[in-house]
Amino acid sequence: MRNRFLMALALASASLASVSSFAQTSTWTIDPNHSSINFEVRHLGVSNVHGSIGGIKGTVVYDEKDITKSSVENTADTTSVATGVEARDKHLKSPDFFDVEKFPTLSFKSTSISNTGGKLTLTGDLTLHGVTKSVTLDVDGPAPAQTDNKGKTRSGFSASGKLKRSDFNFGSKFGSAMVGDDVKFSIDVEIDKQ
Repeated sequence: MRNRFLMALALASASLASVSSFAQTSTWTIDPNHSSINFEVRHLGVSNVHGSIGGIKGTVVYDEKDITKSSVENTADTTSVATGVEARDKHLKSPDFFDVEKFPTLSFKSTSISNTGGKLTLTGDLTLHGVTKSVTLDVDGPAPAQTDNKGKTRSGFSASGKLKRSDFNFGSKFGSAMVGDDVKFSIDVEIDKQ
């Protein structure tokens, strides 16, 4: 009888431990109204052109116990690309670059997160212009969660990295002397807890 009681107690403890561990994982939705991708590319080797892409949608699964077990998956709307110059924006949307009619979105799906000395690095598959390659981002955040008076909990993070246009066959008609091959980018994301 005593053995059965101890067995039941052990099973109950194991169940509680697994529920407690499960409770450490939460799902967050990216708020497209407060999120954007900003990019910078060299023009003619003399100046930098800056632009942005909006319409970011996706989810973050956040493991509070071990952030390296978290994941990110999102898309962005390439038709929203903006540099502040209408003619250039139109050209960027054409088949020469984003080809928005054929590829109206770009996507990112994380494959790993590392935490070295408190410095987070996010690696994942970026699909741009129909080509998928692995990219690595330096992450700042996540920010401490804030809950408003309506009970909505929000957080956010920023990430930055660099990619090569040539890796994605992006703007291949234009050599690096005209449009730099290296594209620096930063991502700012606000997330809402579900």
